[in-house]
Amino acid sequence: MASEQAVTVSLDELRNDAVPFQKLEEAFGPSSLGILLVKDLPQAFVQHRQILLSYSSYLANLPKEQLEKLENPEAKWLVGWSCGKEKLKDNKFDTAKGSFYVNCNPSFADTEVQAELAEKYPSFPEYTASNIWPPEEVLPGFEEAFRTLCLMIIDVATLVARACDKYAVAKIEGYKPGYLEHVVKTSHVTKARLLHYFPPSSKVDTSTAPLDDDDWCATHVDHGCLTGLTSAMFVDEAANPPTLSDGFAPLTEMGSPPDPRAGLYIRSRSDEVVKVSVPRDHLAFQTGQALELITRGKFRAVPHFVRGAAPGKGGAIARNTLAVFTQPNLWEMVDENRDFAAFARQIVEQNH
Repeated sequence: MASEQAVTVSLDELRNDAVPFQKLEEAFGPSSLGILLVKDLPQAFVQHRQILLSYSSYLANLPKEQLEKLENPEAKWLVGWSCGKEKLKDNKFDTAKGSFYVNCNPSFADTEVQAELAEKYPSFPEYTASNIWPPEEVLPGFEEAFRTLCLMIIDVATLVARACDKYAVAKIEGYKPGYLEHVVKTSHVTKARLLHYFPPSSKVDTSTAPLDDDDWCATHVDHGCLTGLTSAMFVDEAANPPTLSDGFAPLTEMGSPPDPRAGLYIRSRSDEVVKVSVPRDHLAFQTGQALELITRGKFRAVPHFVRGAAPGKGGAIARNTLAVFTQPNLWEMVDENRDFAAFARQIVEQNH
């Protein structure tokens, strides 16, 4: 196993269109790890990250009957709460984590926009169904915290997309200028996934498992364009019980992962397993399949997985993170033959 620092650019470099093509190739190209880190984010980012990732533990520890009210089976559990519904490796259902899905572009909050999407794509509620939020009295402040952080991530993703467009115009014959930035900025179906990886079962010892053992999140490739990722928050929920008896308060984050082998892994182009660390004050952007199609293979989607902490490594350790999947509107083309609706439907049917 290798441990590697991903290619890093500053927010100012993105704002000033000053990211060299070579850096984009090193980050996203055919021989890359498919990941770019962005530093020097607004000071408020760190605080908003801690707040929302703390909410992930509070949400996942709500009573079962309250979580069931946040589910949408008709949307294949891709809106609201989901746990144990997704098929991963060996055709098994994933019970290692819980997810909360939101169509997070501000435009989707417009009820007329959402209604028009639902009318146009009546058989695709995965992307058109209304968001489901916990009542304010159940999880006070959650919706506002979720929307605030997602908007920050979409704003940075738009700048990353603009840099990719500049590269693509120079390198790809017939590439439509500004296409990826348009996708990221205007898509009604950009989806956020707040993740809570439950503390590992004490019955299963993963401390001697192979380094490429994807025990918490099986190896997969995202199907959108750019996936914005926060660094993971590790929380000892025995020492910091996520209960609302005294109201919401941000949880104490562990200074480092309880197990040095826990975290995000990328399977490189040479089939090497590489551990990538994302600092708390950085955002990471990973490439997805739609981006690979749109750029005709100039930028490649990255296979990745998450490895959990071994039981006994520091207590009841949970891992919380947020992924924002920027992806085209359902009617926009990802290749010569398929719009994003057709492409995404294939992926959803495979995984659920």
